[in-house]
Amino acid sequence: MNATPRPRILVVDDDPTVAEVVVKYLQRDGHLVESVGDGAEALRRALADPPDLLVLDLMLPGMDGLQVCKKLRERWPVPVIMLTALGEEMDRVVGLETGADDYVTKPFSPRELALRVQSVLRRARGALVTSGTGVLRDGDLLVDVGAHEVRLGDREITLTAREFDLLAYFMRNPRQAFSRAALLDQVWGWSFGDTSTVTVHVRRLREKVEQDPTAPRRIVTVWGVGYRYEPVAGDADGPRA
Repeated sequence: MNATPRPRILVVDDDPTVAEVVVKYLQRDGHLVESVGDGAEALRRALADPPDLLVLDLMLPGMDGLQVCKKLRERWPVPVIMLTALGEEMDRVVGLETGADDYVTKPFSPRELALRVQSVLRRARGALVTSGTGVLRDGDLLVDVGAHEVRLGDREITLTAREFDLLAYFMRNPRQAFSRAALLDQVWGWSFGDTSTVTVHVRRLREKVEQDPTAPRRIVTVWGVGYRYEPVAGDADGPRA
């Protein structure tokens, strides 16, 4: 039996001390890790030979992390964990909206970052949604779990790994209200973390699957609780082969 390939991670940070610490911790977890110090070089390497994940600093010389993430997302769905300075809440939100799968604020615990990396890699490889194969349908919305494909009518919808997991989880649990903390635990696999991550991902999902994201019909807000998935077709089919 062939061993599972070691995940390849590209660390992008212009602070050599931070980069060195991150690289050592991730290598300790068995990952293959490279490090670069500027955004343009990171984008060039990621497009030429896509890694399994990027750890990407927001503030970089020349091309910043947001630009790198946006340009990368246009070409390849590589998972991204953004590193941001403490207190830059708007930058974190913009990073998530640009396509980052997660963020960690500086100064950070290298061990926490390593756990976040493991979580994102696990989700990107489909550990949650590929526990069963099949198709989830709700009216003109179709989620093919096996193919990791989403279609709305005749259009294919591009989702990040996190967005895909979140949508599949909602559709598999229709009409159940979930708090943001519960979604963070069930979809992200975190028992801790900033629940605003869930808020941003829900907003991004609505922009992609709702006819009017400002008046969502599928992913509705349950005031004082969190969110609930309402099938527009009257009932959501469970996954089927």
